[in-house]
Amino acid sequence: MRARLARVDAVLVQALIAAALSFAHLHDVAVAAGQDGWKAWAYPVSVDLLLVAAWRRLRSGTTKTAAWCWFVVALTASLGANVATAGLLDLGNVPAWLRILVAGWPAVAFLGGTLLAHTAPKTGLGPEVTEEDGPETAPEPLAHPAIEAPPQPPPVPVPSALVAHARKVAAEHHARTGTPIDTPTLRARLGVPVPMAEAIAAHL
Repeated sequence: MRARLARVDAVLVQALIAAALSFAHLHDVAVAAGQDGWKAWAYPVSVDLLLVAAWRRLRSGTTKTAAWCWFVVALTASLGANVATAGLLDLGNVPAWLRILVAGWPAVAFLGGTLLAHTAPKTGLGPEVTEEDGPETAPEPLAHPAIEAPPQPPPVPVPSALVAHARKVAAEHHARTGTPIDTPTLRARLGVPVPMAEAIAAHL
């Protein structure tokens, strides 16, 4: 436990030192660019807050593209101030382009912080379903009753003699008319019920 606390304390100390140095460099650049008084101290605060907002959005795991863009912008501002105050820039004679960048930074920081803090992250989930609404389910198909075939009447027994007689009648009809005999004509000629006539026609 103590070893872990020692490692945490070392990291915190290192982070505080780095933050203090970067804070001071940003302050010095702002002063050199004509931002004096409390305004010079506000610049490093805005840079650090934009870094923190971008890092928190990266940790959330959503909209990483925008978070990475603003993180790079804030990190570039911080690193730029560190490099500028390392002797590469004459703080007594700041160029006009740096004055323009310092003057425009508050608007950039405000835009980035607002977008990161007030843009709803995309979770990739669909619309939330409340308990009252319940999950959408596909409608159950309507049950269709099975269509049963109508019961077939039992076959009508036909005597073989009647079938032989019907064949003679049918042959006579075909010889006289040239067409096969139909069931109604066969029934009329034989004088039998309709079921019997149909059964006899099935044997012809």
